[in-house]
Amino acid sequence: MGTENTPLDLSLVRILLLATYELGRQPFGLASPAAWLRREGFDVTTVDTSRTSVDDDQISAASLVAVHLQMHTATRLAEPLLARVRRVNPAAHICGYGLYAPLNEAWLREQGVATVLGGEFEEALVTLAAELARGAGSPLRTAGSVLQGLDGQSGGGRVPKLRFIQPDRSGLPPLESYASVQMPDGTRRVSGATEASRGCKHLCRHCPIVPVYQGEFRVVPVDVVMADVAAQVSAGAAHVSFGDPDFLNGPAHAARVVERFAAEHAGVSYDVTIKIEHLLRHANLLPLLRRTGCLFVTSAVESVDDAVLAKLAKGHTRADFGRVVSLCRDAGLTLSPTFVSFTPWTTVEGYLDLIDTIDALDLVEHVAPIQLAIRLLVTSRSALLDLPDIRAAVDPFDACSLTWPWRHRDARVDALQRDVIRTVGEHAQSRRSDAFESIAALAVRAAGASPRLPRLGGPARMVPSVTEPWYCCAEPDPELI
Repeated sequence: MGTENTPLDLSLVRILLLATYELGRQPFGLASPAAWLRREGFDVTTVDTSRTSVDDDQISAASLVAVHLQMHTATRLAEPLLARVRRVNPAAHICGYGLYAPLNEAWLREQGVATVLGGEFEEALVTLAAELARGAGSPLRTAGSVLQGLDGQSGGGRVPKLRFIQPDRSGLPPLESYASVQMPDGTRRVSGATEASRGCKHLCRHCPIVPVYQGEFRVVPVDVVMADVAAQVSAGAAHVSFGDPDFLNGPAHAARVVERFAAEHAGVSYDVTIKIEHLLRHANLLPLLRRTGCLFVTSAVESVDDAVLAKLAKGHTRADFGRVVSLCRDAGLTLSPTFVSFTPWTTVEGYLDLIDTIDALDLVEHVAPIQLAIRLLVTSRSALLDLPDIRAAVDPFDACSLTWPWRHRDARVDALQRDVIRTVGEHAQSRRSDAFESIAALAVRAAGASPRLPRLGGPARMVPSVTEPWYCCAEPDPELI
């Protein structure tokens, strides 16, 4: 832009970083860029609107407003926020960053967003702030800049490789105000969250990571991870959630992280997310996870129908899921499966089979009820659109939901999904087994099967779980939060 040699005037730029929803966790997506920007001397304010409100004075004072859009729900919740920023401070340069920003670039432009950043956004945010500090705000705005996104303008077609630094969580709400971990004995543990890696080397069709990272992942140095963990433990965390899309994308790195974690924070527990495929391939690491304090492993099973799993390109089968249940049980690890229970290929009989499988594997208390209501999202630029049967099933893109809506060819499936999600809401304060029993009855009725009760014999075995009621790998409708 011809301004590289112009001195920076930091007084020109006051930065407001906003997040709307990050699975009930203190937002890493605010803490990490805040550290990068503050290191360069910028004045940064962070506001997590899921916990605190942003006031008009904060918006008015900002010359750069950047909104973290890491999830579908977070993006939808950002719409009224972006409208408010435009109304209160029309001169502000607005940036959208995170996985869902490049996926929804056209929509964000309509909301007044001038700059769109995808994965590994920290350095690009610093670059943007520096350009604004050199007085280059107008060229960026009129050019409709995408510093780093799907087309890799700043990464040569690849996601940039950054030298990560410790996130700066100052100014964020205390950990106690976020989701905690409910223990089987009824006690709760204050939970922090961090990332040991970002991106993913796998190409599941429905995953929003794929269009942005395209099979690449980045590891965060162990020292940086441990510094972030230590800061959160000092702030009261007795548990840490690793938010990596897949903790075992780099198994050797993961092993080093958990060994250091256990050595430096005895008595502090953690949880991770790992693909079924990796749990099988690296089964030798399961005892290490248990020994170093892993309470539970979240895994995106998605379906127990092999045909659906193939459509989603999940890389595992129904039988693999069963083997992983046994492996985790033998290792003393709690497995927390997540599902995309309703897809264009789901049948009412298949849904009943899912219910029966969860019951037969003694996983009723392991599955958050919302997982039995999740509907497949076909988002902008989703690889699902490569499938002819998806293209035939979807309606035109809907800017309100930011999806390609679909209706099932069997109206009973859509009706069942509506009944299930209503039932989940009605059981928000119930035990998981109670919600499951009600959902099972709906499935039996929809399939026209003979009435039967779940195999819940005796008291249910409680397992550790996150208190965030909508905790899941596929996002719920924000109207239901």
